[in-house]
Amino acid sequence: MISLRLPPELERKLDSLAKSEGKSRSEIVKDSILEYIKNRGKIKTPFELGIDLFGKYSSEITDLAQNRKTYLHKAIGKKNEKRSSH
Repeated sequence: MISLRLPPELERKLDSLAKSEGKSRSEIVKDSILEYIKNRGKIKTPFELGIDLFGKYSSEITDLAQNRKTYLHKAIGKKNEKRSSH
């Protein structure tokens, strides 16, 4: 047996929903708790949420994370070369 207190506004919403669905407040609360428990098992990790995006815009540079500074210096050098040639 569980006993809980609801803020007045939430209790009014619960009463309204129960009345519109022809159910008791207890039935609505039980259904809500079951739905909550069922959905908790479906929570995805950040990796699972982004798996379809990983590698989507691949530069095909396989060591970019390890050598990012080298690539950045090369890109800046090329940019400076273009500026000085004008």
